[in-house]
Amino acid sequence: MNNLWSEEEFRQLTDELSQRVYSSRLLGHDKSLVLHGGGNTSVKIIEKNAFGEDEELLYVKGSGWDLEKIEEGGFSPLRLDYVRRLAQLPSLSDPQMVNELVTHMTRATAPAPSVEAILHAILPYKFVDHTHADAVLTVSNSIDGETRVREIYGDRVVVIPYMMPGFDLARLCAERFSTEAGPNTIGMVLLNHGIFSFGATARESYERMIFLVGLAEDYLQRQGAWNVPNHAPRPAKAGTRVELAQLRKNLSETMGAPAVVARHTGERCLAFAQREDLAAISQQGPATPDHVIRTKRLPMLGRDVHAYAAAYRRYFDELEPMAKERKIMLDPAPRIVLDPELGMCTVGRTAKDAAIVAEIFNHTIDIIVRATALGGYRALPAKDIFDVEYWDLEQAKLRKSGKPAMFAGEVALVTGAASGIGKACVEALLSRGAAVAGADLNPNIETLYNRPDFLGVQCDLTSGEAVGRLLERTTDTFGGLDMLVLNAGIFPGGCRIDSLQADEWQRVMRINLDANLVLMRECHPLLKLAPRGGRVVVIGSKNVPAPGPGAAAYSVSKAALNQLARVAALEWGGDGIRINSLHPNAVFDTGIWTGEMLASRARHYGLTVEEYKKNNVLRTEVTSSDVAELAAEMCGPLFAKTTAAQVPVDGGNDRVI
Repeated sequence: MNNLWSEEEFRQLTDELSQRVYSSRLLGHDKSLVLHGGGNTSVKIIEKNAFGEDEELLYVKGSGWDLEKIEEGGFSPLRLDYVRRLAQLPSLSDPQMVNELVTHMTRATAPAPSVEAILHAILPYKFVDHTHADAVLTVSNSIDGETRVREIYGDRVVVIPYMMPGFDLARLCAERFSTEAGPNTIGMVLLNHGIFSFGATARESYERMIFLVGLAEDYLQRQGAWNVPNHAPRPAKAGTRVELAQLRKNLSETMGAPAVVARHTGERCLAFAQREDLAAISQQGPATPDHVIRTKRLPMLGRDVHAYAAAYRRYFDELEPMAKERKIMLDPAPRIVLDPELGMCTVGRTAKDAAIVAEIFNHTIDIIVRATALGGYRALPAKDIFDVEYWDLEQAKLRKSGKPAMFAGEVALVTGAASGIGKACVEALLSRGAAVAGADLNPNIETLYNRPDFLGVQCDLTSGEAVGRLLERTTDTFGGLDMLVLNAGIFPGGCRIDSLQADEWQRVMRINLDANLVLMRECHPLLKLAPRGGRVVVIGSKNVPAPGPGAAAYSVSKAALNQLARVAALEWGGDGIRINSLHPNAVFDTGIWTGEMLASRARHYGLTVEEYKKNNVLRTEVTSSDVAELAAEMCGPLFAKTTAAQVPVDGGNDRVI
């Protein structure tokens, strides 16, 4: 373990809550300790209440906060005496416990406290840290795990058998701690769950955590179960975009909503997916029940989604009495697919969810492989995993989560996405919950956004090979394609027909027409597999219905593209794919228009720049965002029964009208 403590940084902190934030972030920074909202920390502080009286408060990590990025506002302040009294009750249901905690905070705007708040309260230490350290989980999830834990730690820790987080766990820890803790106790191990450390200061608690986890790592090193070599995997199968799209469609059907599927073909994932003993070591359960909410109970082996769902329902039926009692909403769709040719595929309602699953399961792979090398991996019984998977608190969160975004789980590809209308389309689709791949010749596209639901690809769309690579990357990253926005194109300088050279004509046709034909053709098999039906939006031009002099190549290319879209609408309607066109005009907030050009054109018409921008029937300015918002809506439910439409976005043009 690496100790990240910086005394220089710590000296700048003036109070105990800021110290708590600092050491919490250090823990959160190390992904071998906590992942995505896992783990929790607390500090006990005396503050003045409204009456000027001293009151001891427990500041515990709030629900929904990630330790790596937590702020002071991410801690929930609870009246410590009251929380300790709760631990003395003979019983307390989870909903009651949450209600008691929330109604005894001292700040109404604070997040809901961690469900382990009572456990933090009963531990007689100022600072308490809790992580799901990989090394500790590896040992406790191995054969004879408890014996090994006791061998490693001796009387330094109190060992607690697995119990689901909540009130009963807090009571058990209080009982065990009162009888088993001694002068050498600096931590507590919850088998199959995680590890606690505590101390009088933030530094002491943090460094005890690093020390305790380091002991587990050293033990695994000595046992030859830390740096376990992988066998050299066979290369991942190439050219799988249609296979991935079909897998995604099947997964989405089982999930009951569109899903993002991310493919991972790194050496570790491939080696694990190709292990001969995969069926035995991967089908026991997660390394800690805290991960089951994200990863579900078991990975799916191979690509038979329906067989997996049937097996899941059989497992569910075995626990039917509990299921009926809890009025559970069954979700039999896997979150992880292990296939020797595809590698590891992770599944989520959003790209962020799929990325979280990937990070968690990458750590789970290490834990399983190391525990297997130690003597065998052994997860919790199915009932314990079921209890967490369908925990009433988690079910309540699902019911309160509200309506998902319009395009949650869906995937869009936008061309010409680095600027202007294309960039605005990316933003409009992202804001509606879509995962978006943006393609552009401009290399800046690759760094346009740093977020899991965006993929930027530099691509020359006139190259068939480049288009193939673009679609492979899109499907590897998101699993398929639902929406295609054809925006890329060029507007050459004005040239009358009597001066138009063949090479210039062919260049415009190649970019504005031929490239779009190839892209549509190659996207068709993917759009055909879109869970809600494929959608294509063509960004056309006012020049389609009303061409102007000096723009023959541009006008003809856009008109031909428009005609191509109409034919495609006829041919693809039976595949559930709808295609509509937008015809913008005078959109000046793009890279094509400079301030000098605007001023020049305005002078030509005897108008000011502002008058020129609004030189249409409605006397309104048309922006890239205006076009993009309508393009996004054309992919939504309002246009669900519309195809082959041509809609102007021009403020009204007298030549078109």
